[in-house]
Amino acid sequence: MNETTLKGIDIKAVSYWLTHNIAGAKPPFDFSLIAAGGSNLTFRVTDDAGHTWALRRPPVTARIATAHDMAREWNIMSALDHHSDVPVPKMLGYCDDLKVNQAPFYVMSFVEGLILRDQASTKNLTVTQCLTATHSLIDTQIAFHSVDIDAVGLGTLAKTRENYVERQLNRWRKQIHAAKIRELPVLDALHLRLLKNIPPEQTRPGLAHGDYRFDNTVLSDDYRIAAVLDWELCTVGDPIADFVWSLLYWADPTDSVTWLLDPPTLNPHFIQRDTVVELYAQRSGLDLSQLDYYMAFSWWKQACIVEGVYARLKKGASGGMKVDSIDAIADRVDTYLDIATQLTDQAGC
Repeated sequence: MNETTLKGIDIKAVSYWLTHNIAGAKPPFDFSLIAAGGSNLTFRVTDDAGHTWALRRPPVTARIATAHDMAREWNIMSALDHHSDVPVPKMLGYCDDLKVNQAPFYVMSFVEGLILRDQASTKNLTVTQCLTATHSLIDTQIAFHSVDIDAVGLGTLAKTRENYVERQLNRWRKQIHAAKIRELPVLDALHLRLLKNIPPEQTRPGLAHGDYRFDNTVLSDDYRIAAVLDWELCTVGDPIADFVWSLLYWADPTDSVTWLLDPPTLNPHFIQRDTVVELYAQRSGLDLSQLDYYMAFSWWKQACIVEGVYARLKKGASGGMKVDSIDAIADRVDTYLDIATQLTDQAGC
C-alpha cells in the first residue's frame, strides 16, 4: 500500500524507524494488513530490496486493559527464539516510543508457508500430509508445555504459576465486567460453579499459549510446524487446560457448533477430535479423565472472549478478521454459555 496513511500505521514515522532499526531495511516500504486475528493487528511489510517482515501492534481503538501488551508478546517470542527449540519467527526489533506510531509495536521475520485458516486452505492436502501436520501440532504444543521457564528467561512471566484455571476464570470475568455492555447472568453463575470444582493440577506448570491452533501456526513444505504465532494470551499454567482449549478448535463433521466459521479440520482427511485426545494423552503421559470439566471451562472462556469481540465491535474497533454480524456474535456467546452449562452438568459440577 503506497498511500501516505494507513489505519494503524504512521507510514512516514514507521518507515524512518524501520530504516534505522532493522538491518538491511531499504525504503520505501509497503504495508498491508493481514486479514487474520481479532485483537492485535499484524501487517506485512516489504521494502525496496524485496525483504519481507511482519509488524505487530495493538488494535487501534477499544483496547481492553491488560489485554494488548506488546512488550509481553515480544519478550515471550524473543525468549523462545533464542533459548528453545519451539519454532517462532526471528524477533528483529521492538519500539515502545509512542511518538513513532502512537502504540508499541515489534517487527519479526515473515515466515513463509501454509496457514490452515479454513477448508479451502486444506483442499490439496493428502491424508498423510494432514496426519503429519496433526502430529506436529500436538508435538509442538507438548514442546512448549515442557519448556524450562526459568532457563529461557521467562520466570517472571506470571506472578503465580499454579492455579491456572482459577486465574483464568477470574481474569476473564474481570475482563468482561471491565468492557461490560450487557447483562450475562449465566456467565457469572457458571463462573461460580467452575470455580468451586477445579480439578487438581497433575503436572508442573508450563507455557500455556492460550490460543494454539492451526491458523496460529505456519506449516513448512514438509507440513510440519515452521512457526507458532500470536502469543498475546500466553502465560504460565496447566498444560491440560491449554491443550483442551486447543482441542475445541478441532471441529468434527458431526459438530453443530464450531468455534471457527470455517474450520480446516472439517476436511475428511483429518482425524477426529477423540483421536487427537488419545494422541495427546499418549505423547504427554497426562491423564485426561477430567475432560468434561476442562471442556466446560473452555466453552465458558470462549464465550468471554467472543463477548469481548462483540464489545469491541460495538465500540467501533476493527481487527481485520472475518466475523459474523454483530448480532450473530452476540448469539454465539449465548450458545457457548448453553454448551458450557451442559458440560458443567455432565462433569458433575
